[in-house]
Amino acid sequence: MIDWKRWRQGGLLGLLILGASVSPRAQTRYAVGQDVVPVFEGWERNADGSFNMVYGYMNRNYEEPLDIPVGPNNSFEPGGVDQGQPTHFYNRRQQFVFKIRVPKDWGKKDLVWTLVSRGKTEKAFGSLWPVWELDTGVYQENRGGAGELGDEDEPPTAKLIGSPTRSATTSEKLSLTVEVTDDGLPPPRKGRAATAPIRDSDGAIISAGRGAAASAPAGPRRESPLTQAIVRLDPGMALGVIWVVYRGDASHVTFDPNKVAVKDGKASTTVQFSAPGTYVLRGYADDTIFPVPVDVTVNVTGSGTR
Repeated sequence: MIDWKRWRQGGLLGLLILGASVSPRAQTRYAVGQDVVPVFEGWERNADGSFNMVYGYMNRNYEEPLDIPVGPNNSFEPGGVDQGQPTHFYNRRQQFVFKIRVPKDWGKKDLVWTLVSRGKTEKAFGSLWPVWELDTGVYQENRGGAGELGDEDEPPTAKLIGSPTRSATTSEKLSLTVEVTDDGLPPPRKGRAATAPIRDSDGAIISAGRGAAASAPAGPRRESPLTQAIVRLDPGMALGVIWVVYRGDASHVTFDPNKVAVKDGKASTTVQFSAPGTYVLRGYADDTIFPVPVDVTVNVTGSGTR
């Protein structure tokens, strides 16, 4: 009998090993022109008996982001078309992007996310099947890599300082500060034992291995699920906030910086816009295992017209 939970926890490593056994010459990679596939990551239990359906996506393009407005091409059912999903889709695989709470009597229904792009219709079906329940192990294997976690890690808490709705002009920088608390787990990685990098059939590194990134021999860059992730802290950063454009044209948004280490319980950055519009920015408080979001909506006008 297959242990499905163990399969899910080890799914990332299995995919990497599978990719290492197939020559990249047999794979076609597209920089642009491809569609976006919604992904149901699994579900979580809430203390009040309700559940969170967790979703991500796979943008098949290696370089091109896409924008798909909420509507017939970016919708949920049942419960309303707009359930807080993103409209800006970064390239490649982005995991655990957002959650939708459903009531404790949800039962056997599916919560379906539909995306239509490049002439293709793709659907993700969220359900409360036991095999799809998320726990720390699933997050760890997909975001933090294999290894003993020790005590059970708790997600950080994140609070945006100030109003969740702001106004700005294209001539000014807007300050964003998030207050973050955490349990200090997992411990810093620099003291953990190194593991060997995973290579493909040509010897190119597709996963550097734990503690091996700095000493790994140089070779052709090969994208892996870990290196594709937008929400991922820089090496050596144990707790930080990562800012992304959740809704709106990201080409008009500049964070300085977009990854900020938490210091004295806070992480601050600035953002500037090069075009008017309404933007939803999302900051993820990340302890390398759990990403916890906060959102701010910014209404941007032209220079001097606020």
